[in-house]
Amino acid sequence: MSTKTNPDSLLQHYKHWQRFLRQDRLDREHKGAVQKMAAAGVSANKVVEAYRSMATRGATEGACYRTLFDRRYDDQTTLACEGWLFIRRIIQEGGSTRVRASLVESFTLTDGIIKPEQMAPQDVTLELFDEIAVDRGMAVSCRVDRRDDDADSRFVTFTDAVRNYRTLLNKD
Repeated sequence: MSTKTNPDSLLQHYKHWQRFLRQDRLDREHKGAVQKMAAAGVSANKVVEAYRSMATRGATEGACYRTLFDRRYDDQTTLACEGWLFIRRIIQEGGSTRVRASLVESFTLTDGIIKPEQMAPQDVTLELFDEIAVDRGMAVSCRVDRRDDDADSRFVTFTDAVRNYRTLLNKD
């Protein structure tokens, strides 16, 4: 006796499998990027310089940059998410550095692939600081966390993955 699987159910399972595969890839990519920055000892000053360059290019060309970050959910699970950051400005005062940006999320496990028109850009404030890793012999590396929502942390923004903000949002 042969049992047939409902094609709709099969396709739904396949789409979930694809979403989990992408989540796994993003988790590994994010973890690798964080480890690479830590191993290189990238300081907050170097990252601030990169964000300044991104802000300048954003102002002149509308550039936004691919970013990966961790999101902590209510059950304390932390998963990598993907989005695009449009850097508006850098604020340095009182020994702290903050970045004001717009975040267009493009993937979360809970939502899957998010098209830009499906979710409005979020205004975000990121804080950059040097983190000291005692377990690595007092090694210093930069960390970028979201200041206005502590569920989002460890932002890694890629300067080599650029899109036009207006095109991303399908605005002329």
